[in-house]
Amino acid sequence: MPEGPTPPPADRAPTRDRLLDAALRLFLEHGTAQVSLRAVNAGAGLNPGAVHYHFGSREGLVTALLERELLPLWQDRLEAATARPAPGSTPLQQVEALVAAVVGPFEELVRTERGRLLCRLLAQTVLAADRPLTGSPWSGTAPFEVVLGRALPDLAVRELADRWRLAFTTLLETYGRPLAAGPAGTAPHFPAGATVRAFLTAALSAPPADA
Repeated sequence: MPEGPTPPPADRAPTRDRLLDAALRLFLEHGTAQVSLRAVNAGAGLNPGAVHYHFGSREGLVTALLERELLPLWQDRLEAATARPAPGSTPLQQVEALVAAVVGPFEELVRTERGRLLCRLLAQTVLAADRPLTGSPWSGTAPFEVVLGRALPDLAVRELADRWRLAFTTLLETYGRPLAAGPAGTAPHFPAGATVRAFLTAALSAPPADA
């Protein structure tokens, strides 16, 4: 039997959110690898085909969850960091501002179990797919390359892109790796935010490789 007309986005949103809420809850309770799509559908109180209907696949579900939960954390900071630099700001200050805008949300996320789960999902999704998330102008490399290009005009475009990919991969590896809890259930250890920011700022603003 042919399916009826696709509901408008406004009608789908509540169901999508129920599925995303169920997925996040189950991922936290059981670990991402142990949760099936059937369990997500059941946890949302929906029929067995709901995830495929609304997201197309498990990857689509996870990507939508990351976009909903994470993109708002970076949006305002990155808009400010990628705007025209303040008069009198030095190239190093411009790079520092960009790095701080990107690192800040990671620092906040890893303070909670929920945030650490989202960081692991982000790292798994981006590193495995070797592509950015869709749905945001900040999910690609172009805005970051523009900032670095303004601050570091002696670097070739290719080197700017390579440096940013190396920097972001470092962040995903640092904040997205699975870690066991510390003694007596304390939170896992991550490098100090100041250390991460200083390291990435120095790497991004280093002289050209062929200098």
